[in-house]
Amino acid sequence: MAYSNEPFYLLRSSAMYRILRAWKQFVILLAVVFLATGCKGFLPAVVNNPWQVVPLPIEENMLDISFTGDKQHGWMVGTNTALLETTNGGKSWKQKILNLGEQSYRLTSVNFSGDDGWIAGQPSILLHTGDGGKSWARLPLSSKLPGSPEKIVALGKDTAEMTTDVGAVYRTTDGGKNWKALVKEAFGVMRSIDRTPDGKYLAVSSTGNFFSTWEPGQDIWQPFNRNSSRKLQNMGFAPDGRLWMLARGGQIQFTNSASPEDWSEAQNPEFSTSWGLLDLGYRTPNELWVVGGSGNLLASFDGGKSWQKDRDVENIPANLYRIMFFDSKTGFIMGQRGTLLKYEPVA
Repeated sequence: MAYSNEPFYLLRSSAMYRILRAWKQFVILLAVVFLATGCKGFLPAVVNNPWQVVPLPIEENMLDISFTGDKQHGWMVGTNTALLETTNGGKSWKQKILNLGEQSYRLTSVNFSGDDGWIAGQPSILLHTGDGGKSWARLPLSSKLPGSPEKIVALGKDTAEMTTDVGAVYRTTDGGKNWKALVKEAFGVMRSIDRTPDGKYLAVSSTGNFFSTWEPGQDIWQPFNRNSSRKLQNMGFAPDGRLWMLARGGQIQFTNSASPEDWSEAQNPEFSTSWGLLDLGYRTPNELWVVGGSGNLLASFDGGKSWQKDRDVENIPANLYRIMFFDSKTGFIMGQRGTLLKYEPVA
């Protein structure tokens, strides 16, 4: 048996040194892995970015878009009475000035059915056109109207459905001369509201503590408590009638059926960030996109089971708060200070 001539304490120090060096290398490697994955949010990147920035002539926050029967002709509304028109499918926009006096309005909703169109906003204002927007007429609103117009949906010539910011629902069939109340009691101040083509509504309370549903034939809104400690940010309908929910802290959740109480397990696609998710839109039944703060944009191509991140839009210095798809080839994202992205299919 061979023996070392080195003193025992030197051998022990040498062994300790090797162990410490190995641990140091391990910690460095662990830190590198953490920083690499942390910076990327643990999500793979979308291979091809289909979103292109569209320059706008103003820097107002734009809130809604709608197209006439001609999909090339559309209108966009926003804060400070902002009104923009496009004649090339949204590739470029021109500002239009409405003569509404000195009052500034937050135009929250625009919607067309053919050339019959409507604009709603606050303080209480409602506009109507029958010629695709060549001319707009301001309609009188009763001082007894619960809340201010929030969402307007064109349903045909001179026919529309209007929802106020406290959940009152009205319908007109004579161009806005008369309105019929569809619910007996208002919902309360809303954070968001969504509507299906067949007239079902889903609204989130301003506090984010609960949500309510309403459908034709019901007298009142049906309230439901949120199913976690996280406050609700936004909710809407999937193409198949199921519900989706965005909650504080980047949480996404879907129902398993059309029932507002049949929720699946919540997801947090990106644990490493604290920014909020603000809106969700379906391009196809299986492809959906989620927008959020600080230019964040997530995509799922399997119906929400897994997620990717569009890193090409991360440098946009704005919160992205609204996403809309009109069909599988036409979509827009709206953000702060006149930020607009247009969906351009990748060849």
